[in-house]
Amino acid sequence: MSRVYIRPIALVDSPQTEHGEAVRLGGSLVWASRFALIVRDGARVVSRERVAAADMPEALARLPDHLAPQAEAQWSALRKVHAPLVLGSRTVRLDQPHVMGILNVTPDSFSDGGEFLDNPQVAAEHGAAMLEAGAAIIDVGGESTRPGAAAVWEGDEIKRVVPTVQSLAGMGAAISVDTRRPAVMEAALAAGAHLINDVSALRHDPRSLSFAAAAAVPVVLMHAPGEGEDLHAGADYADVVLDVFDWLADRRDAAIAAGIAPERIILDPGIGFGKTIASNLALMNALPLFHALGHPLLIGASRKRMIGALSNEASARQRLGGSLTLALKALDAGVHLLRVHDVFETVQAIRVWRGLRDAALTDFVQLP
Repeated sequence: MSRVYIRPIALVDSPQTEHGEAVRLGGSLVWASRFALIVRDGARVVSRERVAAADMPEALARLPDHLAPQAEAQWSALRKVHAPLVLGSRTVRLDQPHVMGILNVTPDSFSDGGEFLDNPQVAAEHGAAMLEAGAAIIDVGGESTRPGAAAVWEGDEIKRVVPTVQSLAGMGAAISVDTRRPAVMEAALAAGAHLINDVSALRHDPRSLSFAAAAAVPVVLMHAPGEGEDLHAGADYADVVLDVFDWLADRRDAAIAAGIAPERIILDPGIGFGKTIASNLALMNALPLFHALGHPLLIGASRKRMIGALSNEASARQRLGGSLTLALKALDAGVHLLRVHDVFETVQAIRVWRGLRDAALTDFVQLP
C-alpha cells in the first residue's frame, strides 16, 4: 500500500524571516518554510520532493488520486491549532510548550525507583515541588516499564498510585496517570486524576479503549512495538520514522473508532521503547513530521538510556545535560509537552527558549 508523508525540513524562528511563506506547526512557536513530500510503497520510499510552503498546493495537486486525500489531510494537520487541555481546575494552553513532571511510586523505575514508594507524603511533597518549579502536569506511575521490569498486579499498582493522586488533587494539580490497566485508570480518575498516559496506546487490555472513551478524558497514545508484558519486544523497522508515524496513525484511528474524541488524543513516538540509539536519534531529528498526524505531541526522553550511551555510560542521575539537549531539540520541533524528571531545570530552559522565540517574533528589518 502506498502512503504519503509531509515532513518539515526547514524550520525558522518566525514567519517574517521567510516573508510570511512559512507554516506554523501544530499551533506552536515553530514555523517551517520547506517540506519533503515523500511517497512510500510498502517499505520502499519511491519518491522524495522538496517543496516550499507556497508551492505545496500545486505539489499536492500532482499526486495520484489515491494519495491526494492523505496528503491534503496531513497538510491541514500540520497547520492545526490545538485547543487547550482542560484538566480539572487547570487549563493547559498548547500554543506554548509545557512540562509534565514524572512522579514514580515504584520500587524499580530506572531513575528514581523506590524513592517515593510506600510514602505518599514524601511523594506528594515532591509533586508539590515540581508544581512550584513550573510543571503544568504531574504524571503519576505505579509500574516500571524499563526493559526487563517485572509485571505488577493491578491491585498493587492501585495501592501505589491512588494515595499520591489524592494528595496532588487536594493541591489542585493537573494529574496524569501513567498506566496500561483500565482498573488503575478508573481508580486514579476517581481519586482526582485528569489524563490517561498509556505506554501501550490502549492495547494492553482489550477493555482500555472502551473505558477511555467512556471516561471522556485526554489520553496519551505512545508507540511501543511490544504487544504483551514486554513493550520493548518485537522491534523490526524498515524505516523507524515512517513506521512509527504509520503505527501512531493506525492507533489514533482505532481510538477514534472506539469513541475517543480526536481533540482528546495526544501522541508520543515512544523514545527509548524498543528502539536502538540510532532509531531514537532518527526520531528526535524527525519530530516535526509528527505534527502531520494532527494531534498535540508529547516527548519523554528525560534521563533515557541513549544519553548514557552517548556520554561514557553516565548513570541515570548524571544525564541532566543530555536530557536538556533533547528537550531543546523537542522545543525546536514544536513539541507541546515534555515529560521530564528535572522540572526546575527544564522549565528554566523553556523560559529562555521562549524569550528567544518572542524576540524573533518581534524582530524585523525595516527598509529605508
